[in-house]
Amino acid sequence: MTDPENLVAQVREGDVRLHELEDHADADTAATARRLLIERETDTDLETIGEYTFPAEQAEPNIENMIGAAQIPMGVVGPVDVDGGAANGEYYLPLATTEGALLASVNRGLSVIGSAGGADARVTKNGMTRAPVFRVAGVADAATTVEWVNDNFETLQEAAESTTSHGELIDIEPYVVGDSVYLRFAYDTKDAMGMNMATIATGEACEIVESETPASLVALSGNLCSDKKPAAINAVEGRGRSVTADVLIPGELVEQRLHTTADAIAEANTRKNLTGSAKAGSLGFNAHAANVVAAAFLATGQDEAQVVEAANTITTMDAREREDGTTDLYASVSLASLEVGTVGGGTKLPTQAEALEVLGLRGGGEPAGSNADALAEIIAVGALAGELSLLAALASRHLASAHEDLGR
Repeated sequence: MTDPENLVAQVREGDVRLHELEDHADADTAATARRLLIERETDTDLETIGEYTFPAEQAEPNIENMIGAAQIPMGVVGPVDVDGGAANGEYYLPLATTEGALLASVNRGLSVIGSAGGADARVTKNGMTRAPVFRVAGVADAATTVEWVNDNFETLQEAAESTTSHGELIDIEPYVVGDSVYLRFAYDTKDAMGMNMATIATGEACEIVESETPASLVALSGNLCSDKKPAAINAVEGRGRSVTADVLIPGELVEQRLHTTADAIAEANTRKNLTGSAKAGSLGFNAHAANVVAAAFLATGQDEAQVVEAANTITTMDAREREDGTTDLYASVSLASLEVGTVGGGTKLPTQAEALEVLGLRGGGEPAGSNADALAEIIAVGALAGELSLLAALASRHLASAHEDLGR
């Protein structure tokens, strides 16, 4: 191992290039050397980037060429009052963002939801997907391949599950496009988000498909998965966890706390989130669900690029008349593809692990998968609160004034 002081001196003198630091055994020294090199090359001061509080070696599974850490302000909203299939009770949800007024808005929505008795939430479907694409000679060979796959699910299941002690293959959905065959594998990955798990397991199963059918593997991912891209298949079939949250808010509470009416919020939702989104060709029919999802992902160590799929959210708001003539507000969000985990990936980093500790959801749950289910339900209720608050602000024409009051 190179002497740390000597290496830093060499960088300052310009005797070391970036690629020459890759094999350095001391992760913190290497990070310091890279940062100094970038300071020298770009004539910048990266002192703040270099002020991180965890050993750089803890981040080695998560990043290459580390020079420091990006510090994003983190706040907390709550309590999030949830009656879920996995989450039950009151939770404080950490959110990391640079968007002013977001947490204040979500907190307003959560306060109203709490006063209404809390929200219900359920994970309705679970399946992390990976969809390899195979080449065949033509449609006849495609049909032969699909038939073999359908008849030999257990063989492929055994091969896939031999690579993991946790994941379970639950479905393989075939799609044929000319001489291309796509197999959309779906896994129960328990408390892990499971993308790597699904990829490795699918690779093992693909070897069996190639040996037993006319198909030749072209790519382990054929984009029908579909990972980190806007895709209708995720909105319809789901990916990761499909989760829904709803609440019924008494009309008087809507008027007292949100300064509008159930009818006005329902109309705003229909014209904005449903009709407006349809006219725009949107895959998500919501106001800003991705805002809460992204902030929760950054705080708890999820894969931030998968906010793309999480934005596949449909928000509904209905005015429901009671027998006494009072109109209550029914509000819901349905997130078709929320990809979250409480083990693996970025959840192991110290900051993100602490955020999961706040939720009481760090690590694997009992039974397996319950912690990730609970996280999905809590995030869904947070997104519901954000939708409720923003739509109320729009319906009462208070959106601009709220931002002005908060100095944004």
